Amino acid sequence: MAGAPYRGRLAPSPTGYLHLGHARTFWTAQERARARGGTLVLRNEDLDPQRSKPEFVTAMIEDLRWFDLVWQEGPDCGGPFGPYSQSERTGLYRAAFDRLRAAGAIYPCTCSRQDVLHSALAPHAADEEPIYPGTCRPIAGSEFRVPSSEPLAHHGLDSNPKPGTRNWELRFNWRFRVPDGGIVSFVDGGQGPQSFVAGRDFGDFVVWRSDDVPAYQLAVVVDDSAMQITEVVRGADLLLSTARQILLYRALDLDPPSFYHCPLLT
Repeated sequence: MAGAPYRGRLAPSPTGYLHLGHARTFWTAQERARARGGTLVLRNEDLDPQRSKPEFVTAMIEDLRWFDLVWQEGPDCGGPFGPYSQSERTGLYRAAFDRLRAAGAIYPCTCSRQDVLHSALAPHAADEEPIYPGTCRPIAGSEFRVPSSEPLAHHGLDSNPKPGTRNWELRFNWRFRVPDGGIVSFVDGGQGPQSFVAGRDFGDFVVWRSDDVPAYQLAVVVDDSAMQITEVVRGADLLLSTARQILLYRALDLDPPSFYHCPLLT
């Protein structure tokens, strides 16, 4: 994206009211866009059907305006890369899912989050996704099939289902298979050089949830690419997520944006 006009974004989730940490990060994003004469995009990340509420969307926009933030594209004003609410962009996520599946980059997994948390092989920080122990991970080179105690044909179901089909009744996730030992490095605009080792600092991660909702990691990669975002400004607690997302950019043959992670407000 070198040489492209600057495009930044504000990407709140309407799962509650905004707080001071949002204000600081979003202000930083706005000022970085202004300094470069760029465009700022507001994206409503309302993917979670259980936690996202219409009243939080209304409050979010009111609070951002009260704080004197100004954006040029968004769900309230439109723009060339809409729709700007993630709940209306599911087709894009399904297309990316299909590409990952065709490339053999993902596999179905029946493990719940509690299963992973209780695994002795899953060390993790209290606020970070636990490292997946590989319970459902297929052997390299083998066909990716849905783990099951009995043939799915007995249920009248396809053994290799797609999002949005009946098979989601089985309640499984799709995980991205990370290259164990692979190093993911990038220079962050706020935190400097960063380097993470796949399989050690983070493991196979969910890209499509068992409730038939695309996971955060996949959705933001698809949207930031489709909306031609050139720099992602967000909190330093998402540095490790950036490593995961860079792997998704590579698997989807997309160019990643630059990143600027702000210190957390404490």
